[in-house]
Amino acid sequence: MNAISLASLNVVLEKLEEGVLFLDERRNVIAINPAAAQMIGRKHGDIVGKLCPSLFPGTGCAHTCEHSGKCSLMTADIKQEKKLVQDIVVARPDGALVPLHMWATALPSGGSLAHCAVVLRNRTREVQLEEIAGQRLRLGNLVGHSRVMQALFREILLAAASEANVLVTGESGVGKELVAQAIHDNSSRAKKPYLQVHCAALPEHLLEAELFGHSKGAFTGAATARAGRFEAADGGTLLLDEIGEIPLGTQVKLLRVLQEREVVRLGENHPRKVDVRIVAATHRDLPAMIKSGEFRADLYYRLRVLPLRVPPLRERREDVPLLATTVLSGLMSHYKRDDISLSPQAMDILLGYDWPGNVRELANALEYALVHADGAAIRPQHFPAELGSAMPPFSGYGGGNAAPAISGSGGEVPLTRYYRGPAAASEKELILAKLAEAGGNKSAAAEKLGMSRTTLWKRLKLYGIDSM
Repeated sequence: MNAISLASLNVVLEKLEEGVLFLDERRNVIAINPAAAQMIGRKHGDIVGKLCPSLFPGTGCAHTCEHSGKCSLMTADIKQEKKLVQDIVVARPDGALVPLHMWATALPSGGSLAHCAVVLRNRTREVQLEEIAGQRLRLGNLVGHSRVMQALFREILLAAASEANVLVTGESGVGKELVAQAIHDNSSRAKKPYLQVHCAALPEHLLEAELFGHSKGAFTGAATARAGRFEAADGGTLLLDEIGEIPLGTQVKLLRVLQEREVVRLGENHPRKVDVRIVAATHRDLPAMIKSGEFRADLYYRLRVLPLRVPPLRERREDVPLLATTVLSGLMSHYKRDDISLSPQAMDILLGYDWPGNVRELANALEYALVHADGAAIRPQHFPAELGSAMPPFSGYGGGNAAPAISGSGGEVPLTRYYRGPAAASEKELILAKLAEAGGNKSAAAEKLGMSRTTLWKRLKLYGIDSM
């Protein structure tokens, strides 16, 4: 290539909105344009000469590349018309998460220094539009359409698109284990094992045996050799629940596993390679534990690559009606009852209570009320005594016997009756949007909304749109 054509090429590359990296046969970056450097969040000089996977840490693309020794984009497909595209999320050095399309194009051989061109396209705006059009009420078993829950859903999906370790924090009862499950179910590891270990439930020696496995005779009672949870979860995801309860001695061994990606069973001295995605969860204040010497700082930062905080229920009161109807519907199915509903006064109690035990306490309170209800409606007197002092949060809501009740299987009152601000007008529009997405198919729309078809039918009738 002569100097003129090279200069012309550089002008074009510098003006492209797409990012372009040129790689040699060993996957080293030999050239990059400004758009790619900006997406990755590094200076030109910090990129050229580096291995491509090192620029995209924690992504599925880098994971495949590092483990196979081959670029997952450099396949026979890129020599065909078919374009092999991967969606990745890059964690930049400044902490920003950037969603990208990535694909590769083979370059002609015969003297060229570059073997392949990797192209990047920023998906930030596209993702924003997807979020606006695809607002959901449910992600896995997590329920809510409050602003904070929608933000959490987005963070879960971003985390699921990566291979990085995740630390889930939040008060007891908020559903941290549901977040971990949602990350696994939406990741590339979804078809592989998902296991969890409750770190507070076992003494230190049994916890280590549970995590790392043991040989025959490693300790009293070890009659046979046994693989630990790390080995059993190979290729999948392992949830370390209540990670703050792990003793310091076990923390050292756990750190080694995370660093070396290998385990040594108790009673053995040879390592075994493992490929496990770690999600840790805790309600404890780990930074405070680090200061007091109860938790290792190096382990904390190794686990907290992607932090996720699950908000307490008092920070998302607008989700209480949706949660209550969802939980009550499940309880009615379990107890084989279809004749129970939440009275408006009962809903006011639920909305006025602070829920120190969060969603778990809400579920327990509803089960208590269902068991004690002696008629067709759950009323304030059916709740546990601690809910009795809860005051209705808004005046004029739920008062009067003429007000229709909210049924656990869908009810006759729109959930928006209990919402304030922009959320008060959102339910009808959300239902219409999901119906449009589903082409008018009510079953598909109900699934998108996270409600039963019966509940959707009642909502359509209530809003006068049941003729669709």
